[in-house]
Formats: sequence, C-alpha cells, structure tokens
Amino acid sequence: MAGRGAARSRRSAGQLEGEILSALWAADGPMTAAEVQVAVGGDLAYNTVHTILTRLHAKGQVHRLGPAGRSTYRPVKGAAEVAAEQMRAVLNGGADRGEILMRFVTTLDAADEAALRAALDAEGSS
Repeated sequence: MAGRGAARSRRSAGQLEGEILSALWAADGPMTAAEVQVAVGGDLAYNTVHTILTRLHAKGQVHRLGPAGRSTYRPVKGAAEVAAEQMRAVLNGGADRGEILMRFVTTLDAADEAALRAALDAEGSS
C-alpha cells in the first residue's frame, strides 16, 4: 500500500525540469548537481537531479561548465524569456488571437495591467 501513495506523489519529468530550472534561475551563479539537489528541497536522489540536468543540457536549456564529475550548470535563458516564449506558443496555437489576448488582459490585476501598459508604451516610444 505504501507503494501506491509514493506513486501518486511522484513528480513528472516536466515538473522536475521546472523545479530544477527555477533553482538555477534563483541562484547567483552556476550550480553543481549537489547544490541543485539541496535547492529543490533535498528529497530527490542525486542521480535524479543529475539525470534531469543532463536532459536539460541535451535540450539546450542549460549550459554545462567544467570537467565531468565537477560540472556546474546555468540556464541558457532567463525565466522571463522562457515564460514569454511559452505565452507566445499558446497565442500562436489559438484560433482567435484577439479573443485570447482579450481574455488574458481581463484577468490581470491592476498592478499587472499597469506593467503591461508601461511595457507597451515603452515599446511604442522606441
């Protein structure tokens, strides 16, 4: 029975990749696999963290620096750039871009709306 509960709490590879990227984005510089393991809470096996970092490197999402066995990792792109790419992919996948944008904008709180207006104003003046 304990096995079933463990299976339900198991995180997907995509979720693990997101957690590891979040840890790398929050860091002041490149991190070792052991440092990433601690940063994501330490409940993941070192081998799991190393495997995910290897996959992220193969996908071009992290740079691996230094010799094998003592490598450090850093993200290729910042969190904001990745989020913007994801937003663009959703927008590109929709049939009615105007409707998608309208629904998105109407869900923004006042601070986010002000930030969006400021970004649009800055883009328009450049």
